[in-house]
Amino acid sequence: MTICAVIACAPGLDAGTASAQTLIPPTPMPVPHGPDSAAFRIHRFVSGVLENARYLRVLLPDGYDAPENATRRYPVLYLNDGQSLFDAMPLPGHSSWRVDKTVISLVKKGVIPPMIVVGIDNAGAQRAHEFLPYPDLRINPPEPAPVGRRYPDFVVREVVPFINMTYRTLSDPGHTAIGGSSFGGLSAAFTMMAKPGVFGRVLIESPSFFVDQEHIFRDAHYVSEWPARVYLGVGTNEGGKSQCIVRDHPDRMTRDVLDFASVLRAAGVDSSHVKVIVASCAMHNEDAWAARLPNALTFLFGSGQ
Repeated sequence: MTICAVIACAPGLDAGTASAQTLIPPTPMPVPHGPDSAAFRIHRFVSGVLENARYLRVLLPDGYDAPENATRRYPVLYLNDGQSLFDAMPLPGHSSWRVDKTVISLVKKGVIPPMIVVGIDNAGAQRAHEFLPYPDLRINPPEPAPVGRRYPDFVVREVVPFINMTYRTLSDPGHTAIGGSSFGGLSAAFTMMAKPGVFGRVLIESPSFFVDQEHIFRDAHYVSEWPARVYLGVGTNEGGKSQCIVRDHPDRMTRDVLDFASVLRAAGVDSSHVKVIVASCAMHNEDAWAARLPNALTFLFGSGQ
């Protein structure tokens, strides 16, 4: 499949940078799961906050361009690691979250409303440097001075306004969600904390809450406003051991997820609005996140939510 890229100018760029970029209507690209079932649109996106460029991969619902839907607006889910989300454009050598197949299926069944999904590509070799809001000296190479504290500004000041300007979105918090996995899950959690009142729905999978001695829990004490609905997923075999033994005492990543759910409940988020899935023997990979995605989307966007 050929993916057509289009140039997009991010909000807030200086005049010299902006003059080199032209906002061009994106080229629709059909999803290969049935005739006209949905469409992708791809934008090359330049960030003034992070001072780099990447692609935004936008999955639009069936009939988005139909005349009868010309005034219809849609919820939006922003997900980190855009390269690993969609079956239609997988990262070479990796599985995907199968977000396109899952969303299309749930919408057809009437489980969730038609929605827009925005995959935000990561920075490749600089992924950890960009996602981490705290130092991590244990990874290879170490990240003593990551820039992840700037990532929320990138998303909220640049990506979200661009999507709201380009597409017919429902932009209130109740219809705006963010999510991610691993370092991308930590980044999504940090973003919801750093930018209260923007995202009313959050999807966090296998988050790296352990970074810098669970620093995110220390930051959580200063948060005064939390999203209305938060999904947290984790497996009991995140380390990928050849034999999975489910122990009475959870491992570190599972414990962190359970503790974060407790923080939310203690802060006043209704218990029915926090969903935790601990999947027996599930590993730290796209297949595990894909398997839990229907449950996550149903909880976050399902009828009556």
